[in-house]
Amino acid sequence: MIVLACIAIIVTGCFSKNVENGKNDSCRNSICNPLNLSYRFMPDGASRREAADPSVVTFQDEYYLFASKSGGYWYSSDLVDWEFVETDQIPTEQYAPTVITMRDTIFFLASSRDRLENAIYKSGNPKSGQWTQVRNAMPFDVWDPAFFQDDDERLYMYWGCSNRDPIRGIELDPITFDPISDSIDCIAQNFKVHGWERPGDYNEIDRAPWIEGPWMTKHEGKYYLQYAGPGTEFKSYADGVYEGGSPLGPFTYAKNNPFSYKPEGFINGAGHGSTFKDRYGNYWHMGTMTVYVKDWFERRLGLFPTYFDGEGNLVTDTGFGDTPFYIPNKKVSDVKELNTNWMLLSYNKEVSASSQIDSLPVKNAVDENVRTYWSAVSGDKGEWYSIDLLEECDISAIQVNFYDHGTQLFKRDENIYYQYVLEYSKNGANWVSLINKENHMLDTPHDYIQLENPVKARYIRLTSYYVPDGNFALSDLRVFGKGMGPLPNMPKNIEAIRNQNDRREVLLTWDESKNADGYIIQYGISKDKLYHSYKVYGKNTVTIRSLNANQDYCFRLDAFNENGLVKNRTVVFN
Repeated sequence: MIVLACIAIIVTGCFSKNVENGKNDSCRNSICNPLNLSYRFMPDGASRREAADPSVVTFQDEYYLFASKSGGYWYSSDLVDWEFVETDQIPTEQYAPTVITMRDTIFFLASSRDRLENAIYKSGNPKSGQWTQVRNAMPFDVWDPAFFQDDDERLYMYWGCSNRDPIRGIELDPITFDPISDSIDCIAQNFKVHGWERPGDYNEIDRAPWIEGPWMTKHEGKYYLQYAGPGTEFKSYADGVYEGGSPLGPFTYAKNNPFSYKPEGFINGAGHGSTFKDRYGNYWHMGTMTVYVKDWFERRLGLFPTYFDGEGNLVTDTGFGDTPFYIPNKKVSDVKELNTNWMLLSYNKEVSASSQIDSLPVKNAVDENVRTYWSAVSGDKGEWYSIDLLEECDISAIQVNFYDHGTQLFKRDENIYYQYVLEYSKNGANWVSLINKENHMLDTPHDYIQLENPVKARYIRLTSYYVPDGNFALSDLRVFGKGMGPLPNMPKNIEAIRNQNDRREVLLTWDESKNADGYIIQYGISKDKLYHSYKVYGKNTVTIRSLNANQDYCFRLDAFNENGLVKNRTVVFN
């Protein structure tokens, strides 16, 4: 039986009626990664959520999102609010599905090493959950497939997921999906040169990576074949790209690789994704982000602004990729137009709670680390968590990241939702209701709320009214806006020391900046192409192991705190 589960996943929505300052930029919609989707609990193993390997396509002027092991798929008219469709007519329990829009129809193929399950399906009305099988099986095993149709309507498929075999491509008949060319080896790993391909959270393991998750994008006559590495469980999970003059190559490794990379911050990873255009012509990249607490496949999805620079380099902007940014309703000329300029106010602030499990203390929910969390001793109504921001701030948005401590939930269930009340205070004694979700009936595990109007407050308190199972627990309660204090000082004495025995590595050091919460290292292939970002908290040195050994780099170190970002004037080379 097909069930259409029209669950509106409210990622934002100009929610609060409190008015103390001006409106939040005419109530432009913003989002904050990880996306606030109804990530399904897996049917077996540890009780944990998962979604990964996203494929996003447009169909009838809307966006359709398919992801691994989700029991269905989502659609959206604006990339902000998503509705879920549950269906049993396509193999939604397989990994890494691919979809393509052709002839007013969506076609679907999932990964499988069982040729009997390598079927292709189509739907002219995907909101209904109704699909028809159009091909019994591909003539060979397919894992991590990706379809691409060129402007001349010729159809191609790419696939690959291995620590031995390359990414391959082939031309298909666009009607029958029969192969009509020989398969071509397109991309092979080269971790001895490409540091980001090395496994490990910090690319510290010198062994062959998993190369997987291809995706093809055509831009101004050039073909961009994208691929993921080094493994989905690592913070370093990223997407690289090769460029070519035809759909099957030959391809050349792009200098600015990886083009989608987010190794640090609250939640990490930006790999095995898909690049697509919105209805206004803006590019986006949706990728896989890692949690990896209960299981190495415990994952989420992130959406990042993407563009091609004047020289045709494919770039994904992940520098503040887990802080709020606007979703535009027009074509933007620069991704900087999407900046909200709201800073994180809650990092490492004073916190208290109704209770805590000793091994899961209150500090864990303000440490900007999705792999740690606080838990109350129960899931009872009335358990609460409070943050003292230490000074009065302008608060513009809040992200409530629940964690599934002590749950025994599996699959989807109508009783999986969260109810709570958020309050604010200027003195810690008199509280004002900010967000009331006592009657909320949606599954929003990363609930993000953009306030219609900023509020001035020093304290934020979250009180639980209902959790679906287990304890009331938070991986982080994140508060965004503007502080009232001084900016950090400009970082000084920045050094970049390249390891001459292994040029995939660089050691960066600098003098600590007064008032800084952290630093953003911007680096790239030239001083005007600092496309990579590396966020650092609480230290003044870091080793980056993701460089391409045969490439020289430029580095700039910026400092930030709750009051803003200070961009450095100094760029160092190595």
